[in-house]
Formats: sequence, C-alpha cells, structure tokens
Amino acid sequence: MAMQTLKDKKIWITGASSGIGEALALELARAGAHLVLMSRNRDRLEQVRKACLEYTSVCLVQPLDLSRPDTMDEMVTRAMKQMGGIDILINNAGQSQRSLAKETPVDIDRKIMEVNFFGVIKLTKLLLPYMLKQGSGHIVAVSSITGKFGFPWRTAYSAAKHAVQGFFESLRAELKEDNIKVTIVSPGRIKTNISLNAITGSGTPYNKMDSGQAGGMLPEHCARKIVKSIRQERKEVLVGNQELLMVYIHRFWPGLYHRLVTKINN
Repeated sequence: MAMQTLKDKKIWITGASSGIGEALALELARAGAHLVLMSRNRDRLEQVRKACLEYTSVCLVQPLDLSRPDTMDEMVTRAMKQMGGIDILINNAGQSQRSLAKETPVDIDRKIMEVNFFGVIKLTKLLLPYMLKQGSGHIVAVSSITGKFGFPWRTAYSAAKHAVQGFFESLRAELKEDNIKVTIVSPGRIKTNISLNAITGSGTPYNKMDSGQAGGMLPEHCARKIVKSIRQERKEVLVGNQELLMVYIHRFWPGLYHRLVTKINN
C-alpha cells in the first residue's frame, strides 16, 4: 500500500480552529508539513498556529467563511501567493444541525447546505486548477456517517453530507488520469463542540453537548486515523467507535436500521 511522505507538503485545512481541524493541524505539523489554517475564528487560528510552529517552520493563517463564497477568490489568490502551491486540501469545516424538519424553515436548510456543500465545492474548484497544473494533488473531504444514512434532527446536515459523498465520489472518478487523489472521511461520534455549535430551526446555537458526542472518540485519535488514511491514499475511511455499525446495518439490514433510527430523539 502506498505511503506518501507529508514532510514539506503544502496542506490547507479548513475548520482548523478547533476540534478535528485543530487536531489535524497539530498532527500534520508534527509530520513536518507546511500548513495553511482556515476558519472564521482568526483569534483561535492564531493560537493553533502558535502551537503548530513548535513543530513546523511554515504555518499561515487565513480567515475563511464558507457561507460567503464571494470572498473566496481573493482569499485563494492571496494564500497561493504566500504558499506558492498546494499539495493537499482537507475540507474539514462544517456546521451541524439540531432541529426537526417540520420546525426548520428552508432558509436554515439553505444555510446548512451553503456551509457544508456549496462552500466546500467552491473552495475545491478554486484550488483544483493549481493541482491540475502541477500534475498532482490530494483532496480530502471530511463528511460524516450521516452522509451514509439518514438521521433524525439532522435532515439538512445529512442531506449536505450525502451531497458531499456524491460529489467527491464523482470527482475521484473524473480525476483518475490526472494524478489527483480523493479521500472521503466519514467520522462518527467525535468529542468536539459540533453539537454545541449546531444551529436550530430558529437559527440559534443548540448549545448542548450530545451524550453520544461527549463519549465519542477524542479528536486527536480521529486526526491520527485521518492522517494515516492520507498517507495510504485511501479512497474511503470510517472513523469512530461502535456507532460505525450503523453504516453496515443500514447497508445490509435496512429494516433493522429503520427500527433503530426511529428510536433516536436527539
């Protein structure tokens, strides 16, 4: 199995200010990668950058709001001038949801789709030409196991992650002859603030830690598994604990999946 080195690779990470993104930044910094850290929170990014510079000599901070695609073109041009290239793009940023479909206005659905799908593919399409020009690259899409099956209270989020799955599976096939790899990562329960920062049907933060989230895999462990999958140039990887069984239950025993998922109320 291929094991690519990450030392001196130019790697861009979205959602790098906390959670999985922050853990990825530190793990990749330890591997000697040159990093561009992106998220909406510049102050937190600066803190992550400071930690990363203990291990790597290059770590840039670039504020990025995936819900504002009009700002991306200038940001990419500016960051490319600073970095001089890109080897790996990790699309990690996203926002979850905690609301019933019947209580969620369409504008909230659109907001979830903008951040988790349209913003992701806009950034990917802006950086893809640079990879095509240099004749190599690796795109990593951090999806979710809810991109594999539907889940209550997350209708728009699950829909966006299904869209991510379909887009990047298709993109992988299209880029086969261009020496650009695509890895889709589907995490399960990871102990991050994703449920705290999820939005409700009213557009306000959910501000609660899900019990499953609280007992989930640590983001540092998740990051190590993702980095390993990048080194191995894996096409797909599931990351999590026992909740990953639902992927296989949905695939092979859909009746049992339906009985289980309808009992979930948060």
